[in-house]
Amino acid sequence: MEQRNRHTNLQKVVARSHGEWDDAQRIGLAGINATVSGRNRLHDAHGRQFAHFCTTSYLGLDYDERILEGAMNALRATRTLRIANSRNRCKLAILDRYEQALGAHFGATASVALSCSAASTGVLPLMAAGLLSDGVRPVMAFDRFAHYSMNHAKPACADETDVLTIAHNDLDHLESLCRQHRQVAYIADSFYSMGGVSPVADVIALQQKYGMLVYYDDSHALSAIGPLGRGLVHAVLSELPERVFVVASLAKAFGASGGVLLYRDAGTRNLIDRYGGPANWSQSLNAAAIGAGLASLDIHQSPELPALQARLQHNLRRFDAALSTAQHGSASPIRLLRCGDAEFANRMAATLLERGFLTSPVFFPVVPQDSPAVRVTLRADMTDDELDAFCASVDALTPICA
Repeated sequence: MEQRNRHTNLQKVVARSHGEWDDAQRIGLAGINATVSGRNRLHDAHGRQFAHFCTTSYLGLDYDERILEGAMNALRATRTLRIANSRNRCKLAILDRYEQALGAHFGATASVALSCSAASTGVLPLMAAGLLSDGVRPVMAFDRFAHYSMNHAKPACADETDVLTIAHNDLDHLESLCRQHRQVAYIADSFYSMGGVSPVADVIALQQKYGMLVYYDDSHALSAIGPLGRGLVHAVLSELPERVFVVASLAKAFGASGGVLLYRDAGTRNLIDRYGGPANWSQSLNAAAIGAGLASLDIHQSPELPALQARLQHNLRRFDAALSTAQHGSASPIRLLRCGDAEFANRMAATLLERGFLTSPVFFPVVPQDSPAVRVTLRADMTDDELDAFCASVDALTPICA
C-alpha cells in the first residue's frame, strides 16, 4: 500500500491540539459571536466589550464609509450578487473592470479569487505540473512556515512532482536545490502570519540567477507597506519578473474581500481560468466585494494611504518601546508575546479579554509545539492611549498569569 501522510497528518494534528482548542472555547476565546459597537469596538452575547487586538485590518479600512458605500453602489448597479456559473464561461463586466484596475495598480496581470486559499489551491498544482515553466516539473520547496493556505496544496502538488519542506528562510538550502535541479519553485510568505519576514531581495536575487519559480503570499504586507500599498514584494521589485507570482488577501489591510493573484504573463490567465479549479469554480467574487475593492483602490491612489501607513508604523514603534518581542523593530504589524505553554497563552488572552482587549492565543499547529504565544496585531486607527492601556495590562498580567 502506498505510504500515507507524507505531507500532512490531520489525525496527529487534531490529537495534539484539540484539548487546547477546547480550553480556548470553554473560556470564551474561540467561537465568539460579536456585534460591532464602534470603530474597532465589539461586544458579544456575554456582555463583554472589547477592542480588537487580533485584527488583520491593519489600516483600519474595514469600517471606512467609502468602502461600505462602494459595496452598496456596486450591488445597486449590477442588481445581482454574481452571475451564477464558472467565471471562465461568463462573468460580471464589473469583475473584469476590477481585475484591470488591480492590474494597473500593481503593474501586473491580476486574477481575483474568492480567497487566497482558493487561488493557491488552484494555482500551485499547475506550477507543480510544469505548466508555468515550459513543461519542466519543478522541485517544490515550501518554507517550513509557509501559510497553511499554501501547505494545504502539498499533497496535490506531490502527485505531480517532488515536494520538499525546507527550514525557515534557509536560502543556502534553496540555492543548493537550484544547483542540483533543472527547475525549482520556492513557496513562502513575505510577512509571515506569526511574525517572521522573508529576505525577499535575496530570494529574488536567487530567482534571477537560476530562473526558479517563486510564489509569495504577500497578504500581511499588502496595503500596510510599500508605495501605493503594493506590499513587500513590490517594494523590492519595480515589476514582477517572469516566473514570480504573488498572491495576497484583499480582506486584510486592503479593506475589501477576496484574494488576488499577480503575475507577469497575461497568457497565464486562460490557464488559471480553465484549469485552476477552486480559483475558477462557479462562485466568483460578488458585486459587493468588487465595489468595495474599487473604492479601496481609490484610497490607495490618494495621499491618505501613506498617512495611514505612517500611523501604523508609529503605533508599532510605540508598542515596541513598551513591550519586548522577537518582532521588535519589524515593519510587520504582527507581534507575538511568547508563553511557556498553551495553558499560559489561553490564560493570558482570557485575562486580557476581561480587561477589554481581544487577542489570539496561538499554539500547535498554528505555531511549533514549543512556541505558544499570544498573538497581537496593530492598526493605524489605534490611539496612543489605547496602546498604552493594552501594554500596561500585559505588563501587569504577565506575573499573575504565570
